[in-house]
Amino acid sequence: MPHPSGHIAPRILFAGGGTGGHVYPAIAIADAVRALVPDAAIAFAGTRERLEWEAVPKAGYPIHAITVVGLQRRLTWRNLAFPFKLVQGLAQSRSYVQAFDPDVVVGTGGYVAGPVLLAASLQGRPIVLQEQNAYAGLTNRLLARRAAQIHIAFPEARRYFPPEKCRLSGNPTRRALRHADRAEARRAFDLPETARVLLVFGGSLGSAALNAALSRHHAALLADPQTHVIWQTGRLYHDRYRALDGAHPRLRLLPYLDRMDQAYAAADLVLCRAGALTCSELMVTGSPAILVPSPNVAEDHQTRNARSMADAGAAVLLPEAELDARLVETVRALLDDADHRRRMAEAARALARPNAADEIARAVLALAGHR
Repeated sequence: MPHPSGHIAPRILFAGGGTGGHVYPAIAIADAVRALVPDAAIAFAGTRERLEWEAVPKAGYPIHAITVVGLQRRLTWRNLAFPFKLVQGLAQSRSYVQAFDPDVVVGTGGYVAGPVLLAASLQGRPIVLQEQNAYAGLTNRLLARRAAQIHIAFPEARRYFPPEKCRLSGNPTRRALRHADRAEARRAFDLPETARVLLVFGGSLGSAALNAALSRHHAALLADPQTHVIWQTGRLYHDRYRALDGAHPRLRLLPYLDRMDQAYAAADLVLCRAGALTCSELMVTGSPAILVPSPNVAEDHQTRNARSMADAGAAVLLPEAELDARLVETVRALLDDADHRRRMAEAARALARPNAADEIARAVLALAGHR
């Protein structure tokens, strides 16, 4: 069916990058668009230096480089280059939008989304924002009044945007997370069916604070003969803790988890950071969690994500400053209380929006004129 723009098939441009929390939701929406309309033209805009430059082509989509640099929140000479890079990025974005000729441009956050979505809006293209966090990012807040739609993952984010534009759609997550089998997952990790399993991770690179705490307290956690620990150190820190690999028969020390679906399915309890994508995965998998928000992120948005889940009864919020003092007692109390974990799992699933990618994709396609 022809589109209002004259295109035979919808053309959707995605802009988002810097971290997995911005990149993977965009890829999930793109995958959903492609599943609904296989001949849709899909492209990405991103930066060469960040995660999207590797992840997007790996997912099967073309990506165009945009020059962008973040404005540092402290006084630094690097901010002197900001206005020049901004002008350059806007010029590149304007040219790319004209060349690709999208029906809709979707922004999932990160510095690169700013110039691309602004250029698209100035050329009369409808823009759609997807906000992953309970506290809205600066780029999305600045672009909100230009947006045709704003898809949010936490109800608390609504306060930062024009309410009539907001849709509580959730964060797009991987389909595999919803279909993992617990027994199969435990066999994959060589875990007994009766084990009480703690999964610890701090993202693909790892968390210095979580790793340091586990290195100090893993022996105390493993004093219970039923407790097993799957500990992903992250690639950045694995060499530092490699000596602990094999130090205890009930400790699995890994640099990276390729199958997060199996890791969640095998675990009784998760100890992790509170990034938006992680929180959404915990909801979809119904995983009881102890959330340790990173204090090193903009506007302390991880604390807001964690508080949203804790207020719903789906997680326990453990501030990083209290991690050493409370880690062992908090983990033990939850592993000892199956009823509490069951209630947490039910609360997490009640928050989940497993069809978020499909819902957002349908909204984007409708905006593009596809029916």
